[in-house]
Amino acid sequence: MSSGADRARELALFARVAERGSFSAAGRDLDLSPSAVARAVDRIEARLGVRLLLRSTRVLTLTAEGRSYVQAARRILADLDDAEQQIADQGSPRGRLRVSAALSHGRLCVVPILGAFAELYPNILIDIALTDTLVDVAAGEADVAVRFGPLPDSALIARRIGETRRVIVASPGYLARHGTPEAPEDLHQHNCLNFNFRRAEPVWPFRRDGMDFSLSVGGSIVANNGETLGQLAAAGVGVARVGAFSVGEELSDGRLVRLLEEFNPGDVEHIHAVFVGGAGTPARVRAFVDFLVENLR
Repeated sequence: MSSGADRARELALFARVAERGSFSAAGRDLDLSPSAVARAVDRIEARLGVRLLLRSTRVLTLTAEGRSYVQAARRILADLDDAEQQIADQGSPRGRLRVSAALSHGRLCVVPILGAFAELYPNILIDIALTDTLVDVAAGEADVAVRFGPLPDSALIARRIGETRRVIVASPGYLARHGTPEAPEDLHQHNCLNFNFRRAEPVWPFRRDGMDFSLSVGGSIVANNGETLGQLAAAGVGVARVGAFSVGEELSDGRLVRLLEEFNPGDVEHIHAVFVGGAGTPARVRAFVDFLVENLR
């Protein structure tokens, strides 16, 4: 009985013979003589008890059994390659890593740390897409997606990589022209810039004396990301309520100031990396999620 290693070599040899159509061509590829290749095929046929090839002076033709055998050989060899690649990945993560992140958070928080990740894992090709459209990770549209807020029930694995709170901001110039709101209701007299997501209603939450309430607000511009709203607010267009991460620089240098902090409900949005889990999760996915946890929290 042939060993497993011998069987694997025979499968590869027969697949090459079927592909090349002659013993001599297969022999050249495998650095074997045509007679050595022919003897190997004879041993396979003897073990199986069937004819796999019809030989003539010019061509080799697969029998029905030969076609079945070569299909099985290619499938087994592909599975073997996949298994070896997975084991190799555990020691040195490699391959294409498709990442989806929101526009603002991706540009301001994820992209700046990608260089450090690439230095740590030079065999991983990072393929990042910044979009506020939710991609279907379970359907294979991305390997890792960064998500904000509550997550729906699903079979995906979610690891918390950070959090952000919302702040209401405006520029000193805007406030000089229009006055500073002292209470949430004063916002009815201001140009309040909003998100244009279908799931986002033009209401801002507040807390007064321990009681939460919502206030409808309106303005002249809506946008699909907090960075844009922050830029508009910094330019003096109006008042915005955005994630603190998206206006950190503007708050630090004074281009924006916080408003109505005493009424801030303290609503914190958790940020998660979501991915398909299980024993087959590629090492590159695990390495990237671990990196996000270490560098974004």
